Amino acid sequence: MSSAAPGFPYERLRRRPDVEAPNLFASDAADRLLADLAGDAVLEPGLVVIGDAYGALALAAASRGARGIRVHQDALTGERALDANAAELGLEGTYEHRPLDDSLLRGARTVLLRLPRSLDALAETATLIAEHARADVVVYAGGMLKHMTTAMNAVLAEVFGDVKASLARQKARVLTAREPHPAAATVLDRWPERSLDADTGLWVCAHGAAFAGTTVDIGTRFLLSVLDDAVPDARTAIDLGCGTGLLAAALAASRPDLRVIATDQSAAAVASAAATAAVNGVADRVTVVRDDGLAAQPNASADLIVLNPPFHIGGAVHTGIAHRLFADAGRVLAPGGELWTVWNSHLGYRPALERAVGPTRQIARNPKFTVTASHRR
Repeated sequence: MSSAAPGFPYERLRRRPDVEAPNLFASDAADRLLADLAGDAVLEPGLVVIGDAYGALALAAASRGARGIRVHQDALTGERALDANAAELGLEGTYEHRPLDDSLLRGARTVLLRLPRSLDALAETATLIAEHARADVVVYAGGMLKHMTTAMNAVLAEVFGDVKASLARQKARVLTAREPHPAAATVLDRWPERSLDADTGLWVCAHGAAFAGTTVDIGTRFLLSVLDDAVPDARTAIDLGCGTGLLAAALAASRPDLRVIATDQSAAAVASAAATAAVNGVADRVTVVRDDGLAAQPNASADLIVLNPPFHIGGAVHTGIAHRLFADAGRVLAPGGELWTVWNSHLGYRPALERAVGPTRQIARNPKFTVTASHRR
């Protein structure tokens, strides 16, 4: 099989920023297999690329002459990596970033999709393609075998009449989907989903790619259990890494004078948090921002920050992101402000919190989690 992007310098692509996994490549065998199987289809008008982690798919197509490529990446860091890689390769202006909506997929003829691990995320994407792309659209959906399940075939088959799997190559495989059924997609289009959380009395809204969906993860629930009575008075608060935005909504609902910023780098999380704030009637006091940590927030601007930091990159435990978020919080907290963090106790974050923010005290602890408050000096 000849390469669909002959001579494309995959090895020059970089993960930017790469604090979470500096030694990993920015492309893999699934990117190459997708490019090969799509072949000359990437040169036809209406190319859409979804889930392209660091730009390998879009830039390989652009290097062959594709233009007007519409790209959606959930992670803001992915967008920035694509832009930086495009600049290094002289391929700026060959693509444009789009949200995951009809503007991304309207009139699409070819879709290159990196399969998400979440079946809900795949279902949401598949329904949007079936509703808004051309009737003759072809979807090339690929991933590494260790992250793929037969359930992915079934999800695609709900809205496409023809789904075929390629042979595996270098531990990667591609599912090719044709014959979209827009009527079926309309019936299945349920995003954002929402669910009433009995403990808080608040609604939780979630798009397919949002972590934990409409459930409340146990770390967040533990932090919520101590927020009302113990958190000091504040005029401004930030829900850092907000996910579906339940912490932000809870703070705003319990404190009518509090202004809250909910921030996350995930487009799905930001859309979910905005929906959560709206359905709970606090959208006028919760501002939702897509940001890389707190990069857009001024120094010493917040009285309170709440944080349930991620500690996985894919399936691997990695604490690099948490340490970046601690540093951001230390910069953005006003003197006397506090960072309230819930973390898996075995990770031992207290010394890092004291270095990045200031004196740290334990608020609560259970068999799995610890809640601490770090006081900005």
